[in-house]
Amino acid sequence: MERTLDMQFIRYLNLFEKITRVRIQHCFSYNFTIIFVVPKMVMAKAIGENGKNIKELSEILERKVKVIAEPKGREDIEKFILSIVHPINFKNVDIKDDFLVINAGRQNKAALIGRNKTRLEEMKNILESYFGIKDVRIA
Repeated sequence: MERTLDMQFIRYLNLFEKITRVRIQHCFSYNFTIIFVVPKMVMAKAIGENGKNIKELSEILERKVKVIAEPKGREDIEKFILSIVHPINFKNVDIKDDFLVINAGRQNKAALIGRNKTRLEEMKNILESYFGIKDVRIA
C-alpha cells in the first residue's frame, strides 16, 4: 500500500498546508476534482469557517476541491468511496480478498465508470493505494 506523489501533488499539499495550517500526507485527483485526505480530528480546521479554506484553494487551483476523512482501515472503505464519488450514490460494496464490487443502479453505474472507463481506473488506483484492492467492478 505504497502511495506515490508526483511534483504537482506535492505542490498541492504545500499550498493546502499554507492556507489551512494543517499538515497532511496525501491528496489525489478524481473526476477533475482534487481531493485532500485529512485526519478526522482536524477536518473542521482544514475546511475553515464557512468553507473559507476550500473556497480559497478552489480559486487558486481553478479546480473543484474536496476534503475527506482519512480511512482507519477496510471497515471504512464504503464511507471512503461514498465521500469520493458524492453526489453519486450506490447500493452497497462487497469485498472479497483483493476484489471489490460496487453495486449501483443503471444511471449511477454509468456515472461511476465514466467515459472510456476513466473514473473506474482512477477509483482502482485510489483503492489500491489505500486498501490494497487489486480489482474493482461496478455492477
